[in-house]
Amino acid sequence: MIVAAIDLGTNTFSLAICDVVNGKLSLIHQEKEGVQLGMGGINLGYIAPDAFKRAMDCLGRFKLSCEKHGVHEIRAIGTSAIRDAKNANELIQKVKEQYQFDITIIDGIQEANFIYQGIAYAHVFSVPSLIIDIGGGSTELIFADQNGIIALNSFNMGISRIYQLFDLSDPLSMDDIQKIERYLDENTGDFFKNIKTDVLIGAAGSFDTFYEMIKKSKYPVTFESVEIPMQQFKQIIEEVINSSFEERNAHPHIIEIRKRLAPIAAVKTRWILEKIKATKIIFSPCSLKEGVLLS
Repeated sequence: MIVAAIDLGTNTFSLAICDVVNGKLSLIHQEKEGVQLGMGGINLGYIAPDAFKRAMDCLGRFKLSCEKHGVHEIRAIGTSAIRDAKNANELIQKVKEQYQFDITIIDGIQEANFIYQGIAYAHVFSVPSLIIDIGGGSTELIFADQNGIIALNSFNMGISRIYQLFDLSDPLSMDDIQKIERYLDENTGDFFKNIKTDVLIGAAGSFDTFYEMIKKSKYPVTFESVEIPMQQFKQIIEEVINSSFEERNAHPHIIEIRKRLAPIAAVKTRWILEKIKATKIIFSPCSLKEGVLLS
């Protein structure tokens, strides 16, 4: 059966169309757009009018793609920005009226479970590992091994929230970085107390961009995860943290939606590397969409 999954993220809307047969995914089409649904309203709990319009326009294009590829079922999932928005029902109703598909709002724990299912589809957990999904509204952390999930949580500390919460300089100052790291520590509390691993798995999103900066090429169309040399990875993280918007804007491998928010994602990534004293970094192209398709 040909199924489409739409991830209505706080920064990016992503579409994956797959033929799903006996728990196996065959990718037919995928696309993503930088909608910035949370910009201008996420910390106040609403979808701003211009963000609402961008969302409707993007979902209209996604619906056309679904029609073109003969999709039988559309599974659209609303995450952090939508679940916190007082006017989320207005968007849901308008999408239903105009495009004839439903948006299901999930909580952070459901989101983390879908992310794990997506990554576990193509990644073998040979050792205990920590998954991080850096979203615009929330960040999911999932600790898992070959037997499944050991611990997981979803924290309202996405990069769009941080960007709108603090008055950050460009490039980031040392004070900015310390402010962000304090915020991350306060939000995660004692989550790391029982996390014993030095392996980090980055789920799609910002990690796609880090990969493309390192490899100077597009992330391959695959479901397979890939290990990146840690020293190379750390060099890119430092480069992004210390870059100016002008430098990122001119960079051929940083997509439009990440140009403004990439340094915050890089600070968060470096912070988590230090938290678990990571010695190994694995990138997975899979995340929530794949988990939704497999459900």
